[in-house]
Amino acid sequence: MENSAGQKITTFLMFSGQAEEAINHYISLFEQSEIKSIFHNDQGGVLHAVFTLKGQTFMAIDSIVKHDFTMTPAISLFVECETEDEIERLYEQLSAGGKILMPLAASPVAVKFGWVEDKYGVSWQLNLPKGQT
Repeated sequence: MENSAGQKITTFLMFSGQAEEAINHYISLFEQSEIKSIFHNDQGGVLHAVFTLKGQTFMAIDSIVKHDFTMTPAISLFVECETEDEIERLYEQLSAGGKILMPLAASPVAVKFGWVEDKYGVSWQLNLPKGQT
């Protein structure tokens, strides 16, 4: 099933009770972001949510099953930033309460690049490509 943005593959995030909090945090950080739909289970957790970040569609749930696994930095969300202010703001806000995997610095292909894991365990690569400031 194709979503409204025309995507055929959508990133799906599974949380353990913090899905709605995480979604609200993310949509507060990015322009063109909103919750498209959210359904709750009987315990108040997220049964299914669809939201956008910078116009890109994502889905999320709160798992009702306890798992031995959690989020992993082996898969991350790669964000192309447009300005130094944007990358610095996102780096600060996404790393708050989480951890820094790579400090914000210049790289051979970027004016600035940083990699963080947020307080919900989601991994974010933040990139300001050369030619943008």
